[in-house]
Amino acid sequence: MKPRTVASAALILALGTALGACSGIQPAPVETGFGPAPNLPQPDNSLLPTVNIAEARAWTGDAKPTPAAGLAVTQFAANLDHPRWLYQLPNGDVLVAETNGPPRPEDSKGIRGFFMKRVMAKAGATVPSANRISLLRDADADGVAETHTTFLSGLNSPFGMTLVGDTLYIANTDGIVTVPYTEGETAISASPEVFFALPAGPINHHWTKNVIASPDGTKLYAAVGSNSNVAENGIEAEEGRAAIWEINIASREGRVMATGLRNPVGMDIDPATGTLFTVVNERDELGNNLVPDYLTSVKDGAFYGWPYSYFGQNVDERVDRQNPDLVASAIAPDYALGAHTASLGLDLTSGSTGAMVTRFGDGAFIGQHGSWNRKPRSGYKVIFVPFANGLPSGEPTTVLDDFMTNDIAHGRPVGVLLDQSGGLLVADDVGNRIWRITAQ
Repeated sequence: MKPRTVASAALILALGTALGACSGIQPAPVETGFGPAPNLPQPDNSLLPTVNIAEARAWTGDAKPTPAAGLAVTQFAANLDHPRWLYQLPNGDVLVAETNGPPRPEDSKGIRGFFMKRVMAKAGATVPSANRISLLRDADADGVAETHTTFLSGLNSPFGMTLVGDTLYIANTDGIVTVPYTEGETAISASPEVFFALPAGPINHHWTKNVIASPDGTKLYAAVGSNSNVAENGIEAEEGRAAIWEINIASREGRVMATGLRNPVGMDIDPATGTLFTVVNERDELGNNLVPDYLTSVKDGAFYGWPYSYFGQNVDERVDRQNPDLVASAIAPDYALGAHTASLGLDLTSGSTGAMVTRFGDGAFIGQHGSWNRKPRSGYKVIFVPFANGLPSGEPTTVLDDFMTNDIAHGRPVGVLLDQSGGLLVADDVGNRIWRITAQ
């Protein structure tokens, strides 16, 4: 499979000069790319893809994002180093993965890679990884973490975390590791042990690896993103990627559960139905209006299209070696989340309690990290998608907004977590803060 050499050269020129280009097709409102049946326009085959980076510049003073009416937002923790993902332990302590991408020498080779690194630096995405998990404790339940300790360090671009019994599973960029956990401890001195290897290597394009446990504690589910935008590095480089893995804890044996998911990140299981859900970042460089990111239930053995097609059986002509038989089996996801919104964080309200759940009802909170391949920009907010009969349905609601003002990204939301006290925590990896949203 060969890369888009002409378009790549044009992108290099665009990035190296103005760091921005307008596509030939005018963007539709981002809202048209939401819902179970989004409006999918024709692909924009302009030579220059849209590049519209928001400069990252952290909050100053008392500035903060804006909550929806009837909600309040406060600072739960600050002085973090690129916080991306959150997990709450049974005793209420909150773990936060302070992390960024590992060295990926083959992912930034050549002139195109050089300019892409410059673009990502402007967006605040190239800071060195702290490679640690910190612990935040709000012992007096006032909505502010008064304890902040280094819980575990020396990791390898950690992301997902989940506790099963007295074992904490952590998804490093190259695999899942374990450490023993004793309730109440604020630091772990034990060295992580390798539990299960996940695809990585010198390209490792989508480096984040997430992990959650099944409700009965017998299985892990690991999300692994693709090694490219649209398989331009060859389909061989995608082995085991763009997929969700199921891993048996007792036997340490794993299998690919679902494929064709370009970059699945957030995962959650609805305890009422046992259904696994994920949010997926779809492909870039098809124009402002394509392709919507999405939220979907994950069906065992299903193929969701990538790289050959999107949102079901809409063929991506950029892929040279097509697979029509596989495309014919591709299923459409449940709910579109808007083009290029970079939807990452996911937490279902099912099984949770508290004021935020009472206020919003059955559905999903989603952290949208924000676009680079759309003009005007999309995402940069936290939204809520309502559910009906166990599936996403209806119009989304903005929960937390104004992470970006005057073309400056003061924050970018990633992980979202309903805490045990009824609030919603939001990891902000540009603001280096954890925000807490409450219903008044």
